[in-house]
Amino acid sequence: MTALPGRAERLTHRHERPAREARHGAWPTWAHPDVVAALGARGVLLPYVHQAEAAEHAWAGRDVVIATGTASGKSLAYQLPALSAALEARSERGRRGAATLYLAPTKALAHDQLDGLRAWAPPVRVATCDGDSSRDEREWARAFGEYVLTNPDMLHRSILPGHERWVGFLRALRFVVVDECHHYRGVLGAHVAQVLRRLRRVCAHYGSDPVVVLASATTADPAVTAGRLVGRPAVAVTDDGSPRGRITLGLWEPPLTTLTGENGAPVRRSATSETADLLTDLVVEGVRTLAFVRSRRGVEQVALTASTALAEVDPRLAGTVAAYRGGYLPEERRALEGELRAGRLLGLASTNALELGIDIAGLDAVLLAGFPGTRAALWQQIGRAGRAGQDALALLVARDDPLDTYLVHHPAALLDAPVEAQVFDPDNPHILGPHLAAAAAELPLTREDLPLFGPLAADVVAALEGAGLLRRRPHGWFWTDRRRAADLTDLRSAGGEPVTLIDETTGRVVGTVDAGRSHGTAHDGAVYLHRGETWLVTELDLEAGVATMRREDPGYSTSAREITDIRILGERASQDWGACRLVLGEVEVTHQVVSYLRRRVPGGDVVGEYPLDLPARTLVTTAVWWTVPDDLVAAAGLDAASLPGAAHAAEHCSIGLLPLLATCDRWDIGGVSTARHPDTGLATVFVYDGHPGGAGFAERGYHRAATWLRATREAIAACECREGCPSCVQSPKCGNQNNPLDKDGAGRLLDVLLAAAPAEGAASGPGH
Repeated sequence: MTALPGRAERLTHRHERPAREARHGAWPTWAHPDVVAALGARGVLLPYVHQAEAAEHAWAGRDVVIATGTASGKSLAYQLPALSAALEARSERGRRGAATLYLAPTKALAHDQLDGLRAWAPPVRVATCDGDSSRDEREWARAFGEYVLTNPDMLHRSILPGHERWVGFLRALRFVVVDECHHYRGVLGAHVAQVLRRLRRVCAHYGSDPVVVLASATTADPAVTAGRLVGRPAVAVTDDGSPRGRITLGLWEPPLTTLTGENGAPVRRSATSETADLLTDLVVEGVRTLAFVRSRRGVEQVALTASTALAEVDPRLAGTVAAYRGGYLPEERRALEGELRAGRLLGLASTNALELGIDIAGLDAVLLAGFPGTRAALWQQIGRAGRAGQDALALLVARDDPLDTYLVHHPAALLDAPVEAQVFDPDNPHILGPHLAAAAAELPLTREDLPLFGPLAADVVAALEGAGLLRRRPHGWFWTDRRRAADLTDLRSAGGEPVTLIDETTGRVVGTVDAGRSHGTAHDGAVYLHRGETWLVTELDLEAGVATMRREDPGYSTSAREITDIRILGERASQDWGACRLVLGEVEVTHQVVSYLRRRVPGGDVVGEYPLDLPARTLVTTAVWWTVPDDLVAAAGLDAASLPGAAHAAEHCSIGLLPLLATCDRWDIGGVSTARHPDTGLATVFVYDGHPGGAGFAERGYHRAATWLRATREAIAACECREGCPSCVQSPKCGNQNNPLDKDGAGRLLDVLLAAAPAEGAASGPGH
C-alpha cells in the first residue's frame, strides 16, 4: 500500500496480516444427512475445524462460545446441531421437532439469517418474531416454529411475560443461540445476562434445559464472558480454521486545519471528509470499498460527497456509491446489497449495520472513519473485506479525539495488545431488581430460584418486598403492582423512564431520550439532532416525560452548561502510588443544568447564553479516583491558578482513553476534577460510570489504572497542538465549555502521579 499523492505524511503506520490456509474437520456422525446434503449443494463439503468442534460441544449438551474472526462461518456451528435436532426429533406428521431460539442484537441480522436459512436449509419451520412481525406471524411461530429468530428485547417484553402461550415451543427448546454476543456489554450486557437467567428458569418450569451457543468476534476470555452472560460455565472454541487473504492495515491521521474551534483550539480535518476523499480515490481505481461511519448523518455526508466528486471525474461513476444505514426499508436494504454483490455499486458508506455478520462478499477495501470503540469491532469491520479469500486493504482514519490520536501514534496498543474484555455487571442491583420483579410476575420466585440470579438476589428481593412490589406467600414471592413488570426496565437503560420526543405539528412520537440525558439535550430551546434531522425543542415536561419539538434548522447549535458536584460514599479498594493514592468506591454525583449556549453554525461562535430552571439530578454509582498531595502539586510547578486547568485537562483525556481498556464509549462515563475536594482534602480527579450502581467501567479502569493513565499521558504528549484541542484534552460533552484547561500542566500532574505507579495494572485480579 502506498500513500496517495500529497498525503504521505498522513499515513502514520502500515501493518500486514499474512494470508491463512483453511483447515477442515469431519462431519459429525450425528449430523442429519439432509443438512449435510443441503450444505454440500452450496459448496460446503467439509466443516472448518472450529465449526466441527463447537457443533460437537453443543450436541453433547455443553454451553459453548465460538469466538473466531469475521467471515469464519460461525453460523454453521450452531445451525448444524439445531437443524439436525429439529429433523431428528420429528415423531409424527405435524408435530414440532426440537426447537431453537435465535437471539440477534438487531432485527436486520435476524432477517439476514432468515433469508440465509430459507435459501439453503432443509424444510425446518423457520420464523421471525419481532416488532415487525404481524399477529398471524407470531401465532404461527408459537404454534409451529422450530427455529424462531428474535432479539433480547422481544424475549424480555413479550415471550417471557407471555410464556403460557409459548408452552409447546419452550418444552421443545433444545438450543438457544446468542449471536454477536460481544455487543452485549455495559448496561445492555447486564440486562441480557438477567434475561437469559429468566429464560432458563421458565424453561426449567416446562421441563427443558436448552444448551446455549454463543457466537462472538474474537474477545478476551470468551469462556468467562459467556459464563457471566448465561450464568453457568461455558466452553470456548477459538482455533479459527477458516481461510483468509492478506490484510494490509494503514493508520491515517487527518491534518490540522487553519480553522479554530472552542477557545481558539486548532481543529483537524474531519474523519468523514477525509474518508469521503479516500472512498472517491479507491472507487476511481475500481476498488470495491466499504466505508464505516459512526453516525447516520455522517453516512449520508460521505456518500453524497464521494458521489459529487466522482461525477466531476467521470459522470458514469456518480451512481456507483451509495449510503447504507439503519432505518431503511427491508426492500431498500436488499436492493443495495444486491447492487453491491453484482458489482454495480463500487462504494458503500455504512453505519455498523454491515458489521453485524450480514453477508456481503467481494469487497476489496474497508475505510473506518474513526476507531469503532473496541479492537474486536475494529477487526470485525476490517473483516468485511477479503471475505472471498482475496487480499484486502483497510484504513483507520482518526477522528479528532484523544483515543484515536493515541492509537495512530501508538500502533502497538492497537495491533499487539489482546482484544478487550467485555465489561458488564449482572449483579448491579439497579438492573437486577427490575428483572427479579419481572421473574416474579412470570412465575412466583422461590428461595431455590435466587442463586440463579446471583449473590445479591436475596438482598434485592428483600428490598422489593419492603417497597411493596413483591409479596411473600407460602409458595414464594409474587408480583403485586398493577404495571407490567417487564415495563419497569429498558434493556439499554439502567434506570429512569425515558423522555418521549413528540412532533408538535403531527403529534407523532419521533423517538425517546434517556431521562438522564434529557436535561442536557432536550431542554426548552435545545437544537436536537435525531436521525440526521434537526429539531427545535419547544417544551420539556419532565413530570409527563415528554419533550415537544418541531422540525427547524435555526442556524445555530446548543450546548448545555451544568454544575456537577461529587460526594464520596465509601471506598471498596485502594492503592498507594508513593504519596499519591488510587481508589475504587461508591460516589454520589449531582448534576444541574443551569443554562445553555447558542453557537453559530458553521463557525461555532457563541451568540448567546440563556438560563434554564431545571431540577438537580442525583446519581449513585461507582468511580475510580486519584489524589495528589500538595507537595507533589508544587513539585509539578502548579499553583492555585494553574492546578484546576491541569486537573480538568487530565480528567478529559483520561475519560477519552478509558475505552482503550474497557468496552465502553466516552459517553458511558463521566468525570469531575477539583483542586481540593472536601472529602479528600487534596487535588482529586474522579472518573465514574454514568449508570446507577455502575456498569463495570470504572472498576476496569481501577484494575488497569497504570496502563490507562500512562496512555493518557502519552496521548497528551503525542498531540501536536500547543495549548489543547479535541485530539487531546478538550471534550465534546464538557459542561464547563472546556474552561479552564492546561495541557502542559496536565502532563506535569500525570508525571508526578505516575512516578511511583506499578509497571502494569493497578491492582491484582481481573476487573469485570
